[in-house]
Amino acid sequence: MNILVTGGAGYIGSHAALRLLSDNHAVTVIDNLVRGNRGAIEALEKLKGDFLFVNVDVGDRARLETILRQRRIELVMHFAGLTYVGESVQQPLRYYRANAAAALALVEAMEAADVKRMVFSSTAATYGEPAPGHIPIAETCPQNPINPYGRSKLQVESMLFDYAHAQRAAGKDFAFAALRYFNVAGADRQGRLGEDHKPETHLIPICLEVALGQREAITIFGADYPTPDGTCIRDYVHVEDLIDAHVVAMKALRVGDTRTYNIGIGRGYSVREVIECCRRVTGIRFAEKVGERRPGDPPSLYADPSKIGAELYWRARITNLEEIVATAWRWKQAHPRGYS
Repeated sequence: MNILVTGGAGYIGSHAALRLLSDNHAVTVIDNLVRGNRGAIEALEKLKGDFLFVNVDVGDRARLETILRQRRIELVMHFAGLTYVGESVQQPLRYYRANAAAALALVEAMEAADVKRMVFSSTAATYGEPAPGHIPIAETCPQNPINPYGRSKLQVESMLFDYAHAQRAAGKDFAFAALRYFNVAGADRQGRLGEDHKPETHLIPICLEVALGQREAITIFGADYPTPDGTCIRDYVHVEDLIDAHVVAMKALRVGDTRTYNIGIGRGYSVREVIECCRRVTGIRFAEKVGERRPGDPPSLYADPSKIGAELYWRARITNLEEIVATAWRWKQAHPRGYS
């Protein structure tokens, strides 16, 4: 199949391109490299297969249409976008442009080029702060995002639903799946790709940076939550499992489908559990400090992945936290400064 991966120089998008190439698909990656890594593209270019990288913004509708036509794209995996919650509060217009407006341009280009399938990388941030009775979080949980990042992603979902319904009413074929998830972790188990954000905000890679002496300590944002050890609990899904869910959803799409799935391992780990796991894996008793709570941090958030399990027979295979961290640590040791 000819597949376009948007944001394919990023952490998740690059792992998706790697998997699709391994499955012998023809892969076209587009990325504006604002947050993506040229090093990830260079790693993908070393692989065998039909691969093309184009440095272009998803919001460039005309160029996207040309790429879709020239590469005879049959399906789009859409990962491109901005993902920092705090930044979205400070720069909301940038997030609506990069996430919502760019997705609109992409779908318009798809319509013009007659591309009828999309797997959309959404987020569990569209749920906001679920009430305790909605945890673990199922797809029936009300979507009430509490920041511009979550709202911009929900706008894309709404647009896809509306467009799919209009196409179906007109007797035309369009289908999509939106996958919602929280924390993605780990790295390609063969060490070809890894996680490299600038700035880095994710707990596991920050712990590993402290272990390498690149930071003084890991900060725990609040240790007085109503959880067993007082720290927040979150779901961590390995990046390879997440991409497998995208591939499974891609294969399942049929005429008129509007599918939504929560992706996770079905349980959560606390911040302290993650820190202690990183210490065991690295063998380094690195420093920690306790800071103030961050506004809007619920005590516990983790997914109920039973819907995708029941409908598509998907389940996470790498559920041991030490195994997840170990893949990240192997890549981090080999690339202590990331792709640079």
